[in-house]
Amino acid sequence: MDKAVEILKKYFGYDSFRNGQREIIESILARRDVLAIMPTGGGKSLCYQIPAIMMEGTALVISPLISLMKDQVDSLRQIGIPSAFINSSLSMSQFREIINDAQNNKFKLLYVAPERLESESFLELLKKINISMVAVDEAHCVSQWGHDFRPSYLKIRDLRGLADNGVNISAFTATATPEVKQDIVKLIGLNEHFEITTGFDRENLKFEVVRKNKKLPYLLEFVKDHRDNSGIIYCLTRRLVDDVCNKLVESGFNAVKYHAGLSDAHREKNQEDFLYDKADIMVATNAFGMGIDKLDIRYVVHYNMPKNIESYYQEAGRAGRDGEPSQCILLFSAQDVVMNNYLIDNSAGDSGSKSNDYIKLRDMVNYCNTDKCLRKHLISYFDPSYTREQCGNCGNCLSEIERRDITVEAQKILSCIYRMGGRFGSGMVTDVLRGSGNKRIKSFNFNKLSTYGIMKEYDRNTLTEIISFLISEGYINVAGDKFPVLAISNLGYSVLKGKQTVTIRKLISKDKEATIEKTYNINLLDKLKSLRKEIASSLNVPAFMVFSDASLRDMCIKLPINRNEFLKVSGVGEIKAEKFSSKFCDVIKHYIEENNIEKPIENNESIKTSAEDEQHLGTHENNADESKKEDTRIMSLRLYKEGKGIEEIAAVRKLLPTTVEGHLADCIKLGYEINIRDFISEDVERLIINTYKEIGGAKLKPIKEALPPEITYGEIKIALANLSGERNE
Repeated sequence: MDKAVEILKKYFGYDSFRNGQREIIESILARRDVLAIMPTGGGKSLCYQIPAIMMEGTALVISPLISLMKDQVDSLRQIGIPSAFINSSLSMSQFREIINDAQNNKFKLLYVAPERLESESFLELLKKINISMVAVDEAHCVSQWGHDFRPSYLKIRDLRGLADNGVNISAFTATATPEVKQDIVKLIGLNEHFEITTGFDRENLKFEVVRKNKKLPYLLEFVKDHRDNSGIIYCLTRRLVDDVCNKLVESGFNAVKYHAGLSDAHREKNQEDFLYDKADIMVATNAFGMGIDKLDIRYVVHYNMPKNIESYYQEAGRAGRDGEPSQCILLFSAQDVVMNNYLIDNSAGDSGSKSNDYIKLRDMVNYCNTDKCLRKHLISYFDPSYTREQCGNCGNCLSEIERRDITVEAQKILSCIYRMGGRFGSGMVTDVLRGSGNKRIKSFNFNKLSTYGIMKEYDRNTLTEIISFLISEGYINVAGDKFPVLAISNLGYSVLKGKQTVTIRKLISKDKEATIEKTYNINLLDKLKSLRKEIASSLNVPAFMVFSDASLRDMCIKLPINRNEFLKVSGVGEIKAEKFSSKFCDVIKHYIEENNIEKPIENNESIKTSAEDEQHLGTHENNADESKKEDTRIMSLRLYKEGKGIEEIAAVRKLLPTTVEGHLADCIKLGYEINIRDFISEDVERLIINTYKEIGGAKLKPIKEALPPEITYGEIKIALANLSGERNE
């Protein structure tokens, strides 16, 4: 595995494997079949990419969507790994060229759409390629129990015969119930396989369910608060996608849309705009996203409740694939239940399939209504052994939940529906309960019902909310599409007869919020993001393919100023360091100098101080951080006394020259004998002092801007330190 670790660092920039990766890679290299269930963003692709690099021949990767293939291949080519894809986007000449190159062993990985496997002639072409292994991405697509069944996945088991002694098959997925897992093993034909589940939990995601009958105002406020971030908004229908996207654009947001009603060219352009950060928001149906490899999506909002938990968790999981904190919000109303019931009713499935869909829909509704930890509810759906009761970072854990008994209110509403004959919608029922005097009510003699005006003390919004709750909990059925009417369910009759109580919850936000401590400088991060965008644009690739947000944040913490230091940043391998280190290090150097920042000391740097030095600097054992800072000044001072110049000291200590100048400036303030003429002429010193007196203040930047550009920050520090030392004498 030493070779695998070497490849991990060289190409991908990581020092160690994540949970489960080592075991999976070892199994693949040992020619065993593998079933790996790993969370989105958990590093599934590395598990087959690293063995592919190490093994003789070409790894065949079955991938479901064109965009995913392109992104993966672009990323691999960026780091010097020869790869290609075959799908319907290629011309015949391109297809032939790739097949020819593959047969000549020019690729380490070849991505193929599953539909290609239905062609016997294509399978014959594959037999002429030296296939090292087969990797199956999104393996849940093989199962009819899964939420995205693809019949062509059933052909994967036939790939076993691509080599005389057979090839091993590795299957990967992020979402698989026990039933789906069994299907993957059986239908792909995994033999004596190694199986691992590294967990479904994504700790960087914050889950929240927001109950809103009027969703658009909430959404507009939310995206306003997250204006600088990339996000996806999922809607249940094309019409809603159009409406929501149009409203966002009208409100000044950079949003695009994606659904099956758009032309291929329109969808492709919008997807590319989102991927390349030309658009911040993607509004889409569930047709979007399965093949999107965009790492820096900071939020996923479901404008409507999806039909099952598998779909929801996969779609929500498109947020925060870089491991950075991200939000997953589900806007829930009773109408979502009605819409999903209608879609199931009118689907093409048989009665058994529909029955299964209704059960899954009820699980989804239970998630929206639970008082308990949302993460626990989601994870235990896939993994019943999950025992953690509270995550401390979901809408429920961060709120106090009060329950109120509304049995009496429910009985009044149900009684009114019964007396109205179950022939009217929520609006009419609300009007009767509130005692409205409109003509339509009088025309049906509803003003003479015993329930007329029985809830007149309730405002319209409150009544609508209670009725929506009763619908979502199954006490009231909704029939009809264009003109939906309310009817009492069997569960509702139990309430009417006093056999069951009804309680409704109310969330009360706590003062505390789950926060992630920011130990990086946001201004430097913005500069690095601008540079990344500029480089990405010149290479015609998405920004995250240059570096992820996580890598940029690590740069802000470690402040690398040369190639060797740059290689220590998480996610930086040798290829990317070679391509980009000088540009990023230049920005960081300039920022350090401009802001007079003390660069962190290397952990392995040996620091020794004399007793005299410690006494002079006032070092105290109970102040370790200050002591460390003072010790590093003494090291620079000692090298200066040995006759070394600023540049030499900086080279020896692997520091910026401006940092060394800062050390010596501090020593001047503290009374050490240092001849400032070694660093600065009398004329320059006088100019700096006069400028300082004119401008005033403690910040160096205004002084620097007022001086000639050739005068450095280091010279300013030394001149002001000498002035301070003279005043203290």
